[in-house]
Amino acid sequence: MQTDKRAVLFVNGQAKPGFEVSLLPGDFLIAVDGGLGHLRRLGLTPNLLIGDLDSVDAAELADIAAAGVEIRRFPPAKDQTDLELALDYALDFGYTQIVIAYPFGDRVDHTLGNLSLLSRPDLNSESLSLDDGQVEARLLRSGARFSSQPGELISLFAWGEPVQGITTQRLEYPLRGETLIPWQTRGISNVALADSFEINFHHGRLLVIKTKPN
Repeated sequence: MQTDKRAVLFVNGQAKPGFEVSLLPGDFLIAVDGGLGHLRRLGLTPNLLIGDLDSVDAAELADIAAAGVEIRRFPPAKDQTDLELALDYALDFGYTQIVIAYPFGDRVDHTLGNLSLLSRPDLNSESLSLDDGQVEARLLRSGARFSSQPGELISLFAWGEPVQGITTQRLEYPLRGETLIPWQTRGISNVALADSFEINFHHGRLLVIKTKPN
């Protein structure tokens, strides 16, 4: 059964000073292993704790269990990351708006693995984004409109194959029916000019990364 409410999956990435992920009333909060630390830092209790829990100490686990939080524990030796298991859970329960919170850190392999989840073929109409309050990443399969702040950096990446027929509106360096190629860097460091911008294209998948200025 689908729901219009969001699932927010907190992972154990870095929080940027002065930036936090925006939450909405009714969000279903999932602590992904050590991502529990972000929820505790924000004074929040998760609806679910999931993972192999190798980054959660015994006292924290006891507190969460005493609060009646559902806990889904998996063995450390597994074929999926804790985040992928959490994403499976959110999709199985019908969430069509999913935010992966604090997904970026100093582990390049983890960051790339988190970004790769955007390309899951079973997402279809689901909206999945990665967001740490300053940086937001989304993978487009068709055109979209984004809210923005003037001066935000907007970077566009062709994901896995050329993206053809790209047209942008309200970006400093416009694209007019052009093609971006995965092994070229032309789409990096554009700039938002207004409180929204639009991207349309004919073919491919386009990774869009928005970065608020410090």
